[in-house]
Amino acid sequence: MKRDALYIDGEWTAADSGKTIDVVNPATGAVIGTVPDAGAAETRKAILSAERAFESYSQTTAADRAAKLHKLHDLILDHQDDLARMLTEEQGKPLTEARAEIGMSAAYVRWFAEEARRVYGEIIPSPWQDRQLHATREPIGVVAAITPWNFPSSMLARKIAPALAAGCTVVAKPASQTPYSGLIWGQLCEAAGFARGVVNVVTGDARTIGAELCSNQAVRKVTFTGSTQVGKILLRQAADTVKKVSMELGGNAPFIVFDDADLDAAVAGAIAAKFRNSGQTCVCTNRVYVQDGIHDAFMARFATAIEALKMGNGLEDDVQAGPLIDENSLAKVEEFVADAQAKGGNITLGGKRLRSRGFFFAPTLIENANDDMRLSREEVFGPLAPVFKFTSEEEVLRRANATEFGLAAYFYTQSLGRAMRVSRALEYGIVGINEGLVTTEVAPFGGFKESGVGREGGPHGIEDYLEIKYVCMGGLG
Repeated sequence: MKRDALYIDGEWTAADSGKTIDVVNPATGAVIGTVPDAGAAETRKAILSAERAFESYSQTTAADRAAKLHKLHDLILDHQDDLARMLTEEQGKPLTEARAEIGMSAAYVRWFAEEARRVYGEIIPSPWQDRQLHATREPIGVVAAITPWNFPSSMLARKIAPALAAGCTVVAKPASQTPYSGLIWGQLCEAAGFARGVVNVVTGDARTIGAELCSNQAVRKVTFTGSTQVGKILLRQAADTVKKVSMELGGNAPFIVFDDADLDAAVAGAIAAKFRNSGQTCVCTNRVYVQDGIHDAFMARFATAIEALKMGNGLEDDVQAGPLIDENSLAKVEEFVADAQAKGGNITLGGKRLRSRGFFFAPTLIENANDDMRLSREEVFGPLAPVFKFTSEEEVLRRANATEFGLAAYFYTQSLGRAMRVSRALEYGIVGINEGLVTTEVAPFGGFKESGVGREGGPHGIEDYLEIKYVCMGGLG
């Protein structure tokens, strides 16, 4: 199902220059294919195609859009195994996680198929006897969707599905490390019956393509998932044409274990929240805070659970943790480990690369972590679990909130009062109480502070793809 071409205006095409980008399997280091290295010119063609298609697609009925999205949902599930294998080959995550991601992609498509028919307007009580006032919601226009490599399928689903449900057209830019999981959306949308130009997919230089998407007047919305640093650049570029933007950016998630927690549940939640996708998710636990009364008991169980993780090629049986995405990611994780050791941290488990081929880093447990370490402030994006000790609820809340990020946070307690107090006090857009995995298509996903703007999923997820139009109808006598 891999397509080695751009998808523009319903056609598969090469880059104008003929240049290509190698796609590497991070588990083996082997090149598994090449995709076009497109730039501004090809991006403009895709935008023009989407702009033309918007004229007719925006006039389709909600029922028609919903039917096509339901067809797209079915196609994704029909090819779930093939799509998952392709995802694992280019991204590295275990095949079970890849299958779950494809399933989540389908779930987002189904959710927004249903939301397409729930875009309502309002009649506004008029202050004038001879006028009727109403507000309608209309599709915003051409949408630019820029997605990362860690969830190359589901991140596109969160953006393409609500855009199509609202009546918008799309130019998608998947990450260069994982382009095949993005390009396949062109093939699937075509098979689902979407007209040419409604969905376009371009691969190539992120800086060049992103600049064109943000500066082109025809693009009316930019939706991006990725680092806060890149998000700020895109926000500045989009400001010149006053585009609507939604940004799902970096995180620095605390995972708090209070002394009244169910320790077995907390350990299981920490493993899920930390080591899923080898720690390469924006909602992954960055900092594990454990109250001093149960610190040693938690550490013993946590270490045992980490040791039991099986790391390897995601296509192998029973693998629970795959490689990092590339050499740069490996080097960054090594920097975090060296910094932690230099500042008093003890590497209890892991702390080093594994294997001679591929980009593997051992699941790592760091004891005696402190707030001076880089990993207490920066997003790690790797299988490092630093454990911080704390004494009081007030102390841990202050430390947990001491970051510019505010995406996800987790805590474990059996106290109802503490559950309410702490969930209110945490400055995060997503909070898991006694749960390490909380993402679902039916709930809003997004962060506070520098973790982004806007929400994806749930009934809120379609709002950023709509404009509100107020109409005052006079002369009614």
